[in-house]
Amino acid sequence: MAWFVKIERGIVDKAIFDQHVPAHVEYVKQLAVHGHQAKTGYWAERGGGMLLFQAESLDQAQAIVAKDPLVAHGCVEYELHEWKVLVE
Repeated sequence: MAWFVKIERGIVDKAIFDQHVPAHVEYVKQLAVHGHQAKTGYWAERGGGMLLFQAESLDQAQAIVAKDPLVAHGCVEYELHEWKVLVE
């Protein structure tokens, strides 16, 4: 599987954003359970965050991102990139 990175920036009020964080966290946990090795977090020095995960293809990665509750509820703008690992 290839690695993908979703880099995101919040675009709604924090109160609205925070309503969807628990569902986002649960979604990422389920991705990990299903073999996508997903990890999520936020930037300590500024707003926004990142989701790192594995997928079979760019199409699958796009489908995974579309189902993320933060994306599905319009809470973030994001970029999706395939990440080429040089050293493991």
